Amino acid sequence: MKVGKEIGSAALIADGYHARVDGLTSLAVLIGAAGVWLGYPIIDPLIGMLITITILKIVLDTSKPVFTRLLDGVEPEVIDKVKNVAESADGVCKVTDLRVRWIGHRLHAEINASVDPSLSVEEGHEIANSIRKKLQESFSNLSDTIIHIDPVTASGECFHCGLESNKTKHVNHTHV
Repeated sequence: MKVGKEIGSAALIADGYHARVDGLTSLAVLIGAAGVWLGYPIIDPLIGMLITITILKIVLDTSKPVFTRLLDGVEPEVIDKVKNVAESADGVCKVTDLRVRWIGHRLHAEINASVDPSLSVEEGHEIANSIRKKLQESFSNLSDTIIHIDPVTASGECFHCGLESNKTKHVNHTHV
């Protein structure tokens, strides 16, 4: 489970819980057998119910993160941390759009950050590099980041869409 947490593997963590339950189940069966042998036959069904409840709890606790990962989902605290780290970079006014997802054991982040509109392209580029560096320092399992710098006066995906005959359509644009 420790290694699973270190590398960000929900499946390995779930496998660790499975191994732990196997060990505890074996110990519980031994206790139940000893109870029956000592003349307390009620212990056997009680131990059986305890094992069943324990297994159901482990299945419920581990299935959510595994299925979340299967759907490229990310835990809310990871998203909050990515946002806080990105917003802590010098020059960033606000993170307006953020998408984070797991790809295998690696995190991928797409960030729209707003900055002072008077900055040069070079200064905006340095801010993006600063965000990337801070994220890499904070997340050992971060594989890729796409950072889009916008002026604070026109920040977010909604400013990258144009209107054509009262219908919104996506306009291709370049990321800095």
